[in-house]
Amino acid sequence: MFDIDWMSLTLPFAYITVLGGSLYTFSTIYRKRKAAQSANLEPWFPPHLQRNIYLTLLHMEPEAGQEKAPKVPDSVIRAALLRRAVEDIRRIIQIRTSKQALNTLLQRGSVGDDLNQRFIRAEKEIEEELRDVVMEANALAPGWGQTIFQSANEIAANTMLRTRLDEIENRAETDKEWWEKRREAIKKDFMKELDEDSSTKDSVRGASDDDGVLVDSSTPASTPGGGSKKKKGKK
Repeated sequence: MFDIDWMSLTLPFAYITVLGGSLYTFSTIYRKRKAAQSANLEPWFPPHLQRNIYLTLLHMEPEAGQEKAPKVPDSVIRAALLRRAVEDIRRIIQIRTSKQALNTLLQRGSVGDDLNQRFIRAEKEIEEELRDVVMEANALAPGWGQTIFQSANEIAANTMLRTRLDEIENRAETDKEWWEKRREAIKKDFMKELDEDSSTKDSVRGASDDDGVLVDSSTPASTPGGGSKKKKGKK
């Protein structure tokens, strides 16, 4: 049997204990500080109005002087839940489109870690929101949770298309006015060019008339009589 000198091992064990306690204390304080910072960060999305409306309709309290709260029809509650799901679809689309751009900016160092923490928290919140909507849908109608987001996606797509069409219709009058002004400007420029071309042609024609052949007056002109005399001499 080997004799163990416990007194010589006391110092290493004490060092390990103090080091482990220090690391644990540091990690605990660090996590609490990060959690406090994350809680103080500005949320990625504004308050969920559709969810608040749904919860208000679902848990209505009785008014003053009434014992029971007014019963809300199931159709109204389902419509409110469907509008809530439509808003969730819109937020999912925004998160998917922003994730790639945010990762690129993080790799370049263009944004700080606070923005990334906000985005991660928004992803977790939307995941919890989707699970909550599915549970609420199944509670209202069994099996509805499997199709509610499909219906919400169709409604969101139709809403986006309608908004785009409204924007195009609103821009139609502005574009028409712009084109009328542009056409008048093009017409004026074209007529101006035609006037300049006609004036240039007139000036060139006048210069060609002035450049006629000049006859020397000092040279005697030939007469018909002289010609007849030459012919008689030959005979």
